[in-house]
Amino acid sequence: MENKKHLTAEQSLALLSVLKERFEKNVNRHKGLEWAKIQSKLETTNPEKLWSLNEMERTGGEPDVVGYDKTTNEYFFYDCSAESPKDRRSFCYDREALESRKEHKPKNSAVAMASEMGIELLTEEQYRELQQLGNFDTKTSSWIKTPAEIRKLGGAIFSDFRYGNVFVYHNGAESYYAARGFRGLLKV
Repeated sequence: MENKKHLTAEQSLALLSVLKERFEKNVNRHKGLEWAKIQSKLETTNPEKLWSLNEMERTGGEPDVVGYDKTTNEYFFYDCSAESPKDRRSFCYDREALESRKEHKPKNSAVAMASEMGIELLTEEQYRELQQLGNFDTKTSSWIKTPAEIRKLGGAIFSDFRYGNVFVYHNGAESYYAARGFRGLLKV
């Protein structure tokens, strides 16, 4: 049986080339980090991590390294596309919200697709960290990880960047909009 969450050697090389080029173009996102160490870790880690990065890339996320945790020896990749990833928009928040819709259901939910991709939605704190690296979501918005107490009440939260500020808003979790997607995090 073929593992669907695995890239061919050619796909891996192509992805690593794209990631390296993006890494070199955006040094402000990862000061003090070296691509050779990141590439080595990508090549020796679980092949599903490369597959997940490829899914982030394939859906328009433009993943890039934004940090490193010395205690866990993990690099953090965030979606760094200028706007919310184009192939991850028009989704409600989670599966429960999707199932609650009686009509006009979206194709998927942000939480379900992130899980299928092997990534996590950004938290509010992570979203704010991302915005320190540039201006993201100036025309779109992104669902972010919603605290359980808000979700229990039927809500979900999303963020964007307007008027020089990061805004965090709420909506019913079942809502979806053409300009709202989600950004992900992958730890490698």
